[in-house]
Amino acid sequence: MILYSSQFAGKGEKEVQRLSSLKTGLFAKVKKKVPLDPTRAILVSFLAVILLGALLLCLPVSGRNGESTRFGDALFTSVSATCVTGLVVVDTYSHWSVFGRAVILCLIQVGGLGFMSIASLLSMLIGKRSSLRTKMVATQSLNLFDTSDIRRTVKHIFLGTAAFEGAAAFIFTVRFCSEYPFWSALGRGVFLSVSAFCNAGFDLCGDKNPFGSLCGYSGDPVINTVVMALIVIGGLGFFVWEEIYTKHRFSRFSLFTRVVLVTTLILIVGGAAGFFATEYSNPGTLGALSFPEKILASLFQSVSPRTAGFATVNLSGLRDVTKVLTIMLMFVGGSPGSTAGGVKTSTVAVLMIACVATLRDRRKVNIHGRRISEETVLKAFSLAVSVFFLIVAASFALSCIDSVPFIDALFECTSAVCTVGSSIVGTSTLGPASKIILMILMYLGRVGLLSASFAVFNRPSDRTNSIGYPEARILIG
Repeated sequence: MILYSSQFAGKGEKEVQRLSSLKTGLFAKVKKKVPLDPTRAILVSFLAVILLGALLLCLPVSGRNGESTRFGDALFTSVSATCVTGLVVVDTYSHWSVFGRAVILCLIQVGGLGFMSIASLLSMLIGKRSSLRTKMVATQSLNLFDTSDIRRTVKHIFLGTAAFEGAAAFIFTVRFCSEYPFWSALGRGVFLSVSAFCNAGFDLCGDKNPFGSLCGYSGDPVINTVVMALIVIGGLGFFVWEEIYTKHRFSRFSLFTRVVLVTTLILIVGGAAGFFATEYSNPGTLGALSFPEKILASLFQSVSPRTAGFATVNLSGLRDVTKVLTIMLMFVGGSPGSTAGGVKTSTVAVLMIACVATLRDRRKVNIHGRRISEETVLKAFSLAVSVFFLIVAASFALSCIDSVPFIDALFECTSAVCTVGSSIVGTSTLGPASKIILMILMYLGRVGLLSASFAVFNRPSDRTNSIGYPEARILIG
């Protein structure tokens, strides 16, 4: 009897343990949270900032006349500001109040520097150590190579940003004091400084010419020079800043930094020369300007289309060949890890180097004693082709929906996905469907098309790439 009871008790204990472990496992599965990977975290954070900005801009206090703004217009403005683009459906000066402009300015700053990098700075200010996950997301947001010393990098980014924007705001304020009262000049100076540095393209010149950007200052050397400097500095990228700050000499820079600097210089000089040659005698753009003003305007229109969106000439008067040149500059954009958009200077440089290697029948892509991996070349090619086809498809849609000439639709869509902000057709004249398309393009352009595709389509359980297939032979060329 005793033996039977002990055997039964043993079985009962085992059953209880089994049920207990099963229960614990179920609760663990329920309680376990699946964390967002860094890429998805960036996508979600941008969406959250956009929605919050749209809600704030809908408030009556955000409108100049004290009335609520339609949610569609507020959402478009919020997307454009957060994605540092500059396309607008309402004039920034004449439509928004001081509070509304302050909201737009905050969205531009957050969008330009990245939400996660700002979160990292705040954690540093309150003395809290950033988690590994926060560091990974900040690294992904800033397009840095690794998480090592991310705190020092973030610190330098914000100190540099404050220094550049502060110095430019002072210069702009002094310049605007000759036209406006001090507080108005200060507000304009700060707004233009942040917008230019973040490559946003928003301005407060609507009192002179609504939607006219900086056309009233085409011959002003101070405004032109400082804005161009801010655009270039903001578009170089945070990693390039760090190397320039720490290494000082060009020969000591990494290959990446040298490629970025050389490509940027070629694009600025080449774009200015092309614009000057094609628009020199055009009465709608450079024709009425003096020779020095033509040079200044050509240089400005070479720098600005590479994601800033400011204009000192009437873009609707451009010749078709200049529109194509501008589209090419917009497509390239700035550099990785910067406030700029586009497919990036390093991407185009890698593609050009790979093309030269292929034409010379070289199996390896080499530059200055360094080899560029096949993975890097493939990513560069995939990004450029994906953005190109996205622009073409969206341009067809805009052209069909709103009867926009195709080259103008191509200009508008390239401006949106490359976060430039320049417009020929006038974004405010487009229908709701076209505006939705442009908002999607701006969002994808800011978070990165490849990042968005990885976040949506990448699955941990997908083992397709681990399967080895027989090699196929396909004729090329």
